[in-house]
Amino acid sequence: MSNRKYAIGVDFGTESGRALVVDVATGQEIATVVHSYANGVIDEKLPESGVRLEPDWALQDPNDYLEVFKNAIPAALKQSGVAPADVIGLGVDFTACTMLPVKRDGTPLCFLPQFRNRPHAWVKLWKHHAAQPEANKLNETARRRGYRFLDRYGGKISSEWFIPKAWQILDQDPEIYAAADRLLEAADWVVWQLTGVETRNTCTAGYKAIWSKREGFPPNEFFKALDPRLEKIVDEKMSRTLIPLGQKAGGLTGEAAHWTGLLPGTPVAVANVDAHVAAPASTVTEPGRMVIIMGTSNCHMVIGNEERIVPGMCGYTEDGIVPGLIGFEAGQSCVGDHFAWFTENCVPAAYEREAAQRGVGVHQLLEEKAEQLKPGESGLLALDWWNGNRSVLVDVDLTGLLIGATLLTKPEEIYRALIEATAFGTRLIVETFRANGVAVNEIVATGGLPDRNKLLMQIYADATGLTFRIPETHQAGALGSAMHGAVAAGAAAGGYNSIVEAARHMARLRDECYSPIPEHTAVYDRLYAEYVTLHDYFGRGENDVMKRLKAIKAEARGAKG
Repeated sequence: MSNRKYAIGVDFGTESGRALVVDVATGQEIATVVHSYANGVIDEKLPESGVRLEPDWALQDPNDYLEVFKNAIPAALKQSGVAPADVIGLGVDFTACTMLPVKRDGTPLCFLPQFRNRPHAWVKLWKHHAAQPEANKLNETARRRGYRFLDRYGGKISSEWFIPKAWQILDQDPEIYAAADRLLEAADWVVWQLTGVETRNTCTAGYKAIWSKREGFPPNEFFKALDPRLEKIVDEKMSRTLIPLGQKAGGLTGEAAHWTGLLPGTPVAVANVDAHVAAPASTVTEPGRMVIIMGTSNCHMVIGNEERIVPGMCGYTEDGIVPGLIGFEAGQSCVGDHFAWFTENCVPAAYEREAAQRGVGVHQLLEEKAEQLKPGESGLLALDWWNGNRSVLVDVDLTGLLIGATLLTKPEEIYRALIEATAFGTRLIVETFRANGVAVNEIVATGGLPDRNKLLMQIYADATGLTFRIPETHQAGALGSAMHGAVAAGAAAGGYNSIVEAARHMARLRDECYSPIPEHTAVYDRLYAEYVTLHDYFGRGENDVMKRLKAIKAEARGAKG
């Protein structure tokens, strides 16, 4: 047996799961294997039965998660050459809110033949938006009855979250709701499958299920006001016993050891959320530093010493990122998606030909051309709402805007204006946190974009006036989960007693960073002032033209249909 000790992190994404083997002493990433889900995102029809799904549905097959344990972990172990006896802990992170109904022994209802063709028996993925009517009723009821918990979530509970999804099951298939002994996050379900013990984590409960350490869940009277049948949902289908991050949920069962190739009894950490687990993996375990997970959308995580009500944030949870501190979350719904839309729909054939001739992608070509422009040179300004606004307006019905275009406007100018718009959106989030007592002094950026788009990173630094650092890891989710696995094992087993200690040894930043260029920031300050004017004019009710246009569009499409 070697002296070196290892932890494994399993990161469950939207299309696949990733297993990462990490050296506990140094954070060195030894091996990583990705396993794609056989059924991926189920958004048109159920597997086998072919039952069609309504719009805005997004389901998954829980067996796909088990296949990650059975395939990715053994393959990563083999690739690493690490002996199972030297793996001291295992951690898991998951997209959230991703939830499912199960029997008392943990069997998903969709595994049972009698429920296989019932959509509500399957996993509701984080991006299942079909519970919007329930979310609307929940928010309206909470406001009317004066419940203060909405303040913790920027004023609105999302259709993506746990209670609207549970209520949708009850509304549309009460038999499935009745058959479900437990409703729980997929994050907690996979840990249950590994350990044989049902545990619930404070992170998903706090951010997605209206729980707080001080107040617990809303009272039963609130759930009764939503629907009398929901009155006892917490006690009958959920749990009031919630376990903080970094705790040990249990040890691997014999069956799970057989799946994974690890030893029975190997410590398994309490489950975590993919975005939140990225903070310690990015070296962020203290107040004043923000982590932005930058990809198709942006997720902003920042730690504070005390509870603060910040308008338009996605939520805050005590112990939600690091035990003993408050974890705040905000987000932008359209970032990488924004640039992809533009390159797919708005680039002339001449640019496509030039990119092909030079053997580069269209994104890269646009980035090169946009880099030649000075801030403000294009005369353009955009609002980054092509997919609605998450923070700080929390309004899915807002749409995009481009202003200042002329007959001389070029694609790279629009591309750059879209990047700048998302940077201004981030600056507004940062300034909203600061104005409400949450410090943000430095930003650490992780996710897909920091590695791919240097221009974007420099624009973000220039537009916010803040330095952007980049973590060494390319897989912050899996590394963060492995770190929590090392904490679940504890120092006596060769791990760590806290996530702060684990981050000190296992997480690192790259030498490269993006610092604001003062003359650029001076121009962006002027553009940002114009952005805020447009943001408030179109986003705060002074001119609801975007919503009126949406209504006209819906009418026209209805007439056409």
